[in-house]
Amino acid sequence: MFGIKKGKAPQSSIDSLIGAGTLIEGNVIFSGGLRVDGEVRGNISSENGQEGTLVISEKASVEGAIAVGHVVVNGTVIGPVFAGESLELLPAARVTGDVEYYQIEMQQGAVIQGRLVHQTNAKTVELKLASSK
Repeated sequence: MFGIKKGKAPQSSIDSLIGAGTLIEGNVIFSGGLRVDGEVRGNISSENGQEGTLVISEKASVEGAIAVGHVVVNGTVIGPVFAGESLELLPAARVTGDVEYYQIEMQQGAVIQGRLVHQTNAKTVELKLASSK
C-alpha cells in the first residue's frame, strides 16, 4: 500500500534469552529470535547469515558489532549495528556507533551517536546533515 515495499517479517517468537544479571563475554551466534536482558561483550549475529530477530531490552547492554536481519533496541549498544531488514529504536535506546539499515523506526527519546546509512538493494545511501556540503 502506498508504494511501501515490505521485507521479510520479523521472527514472531523468542527462542533464546540472555537473562538479567547475566554477562556473556564472547561472540553470540543464534538462529530464530534472541532477547538480551543482561550484558554481552562481544559480537551478536544470526546463524549462517539467516534472518533473525534480536531484542535488546531497556536494562540490557551490548558492547560489540550487531549483524542481524531484524533488530529492536531499547537498551544500550556500543558498536556498529547492521540490520539487514528492519531496525526499531524504542525510547530508551542508546546506540554509539554507525547504523546500517533497510527500514528504520525511531521513537522519540532514542539516541544514535554515529552515522546512519540506508541500504537499498545493492546501493548504499549515506544520510548527511542538511547543512553539510
